[in-house]
Amino acid sequence: MSEIPTPQKLAVALEYEKGSRQAPRVVAKGRGLVAERIIALAEDNDIFIEANPALARALSGAELDAEIPLELFEAVAEVIGFVLRARARLG
Repeated sequence: MSEIPTPQKLAVALEYEKGSRQAPRVVAKGRGLVAERIIALAEDNDIFIEANPALARALSGAELDAEIPLELFEAVAEVIGFVLRARARLG
């Protein structure tokens, strides 16, 4: 009997400056241990983490330090909007 492979963890980090006219950029991405390190760094720095595997897979194809692909603007804008509203509620 063969084992079903466990999917590797995937993480993609975005950078966006509120009010900026520039699109969010992919500043880090990785699978497995690299993904775990990206997540740990985000947690250590109180950076919001959105568990959205489909969006992470889509963003993982973008080049590092590149703006997000145009076709992902709406999905990323929803996440950024959620983060900004949550931060405003928390003060």
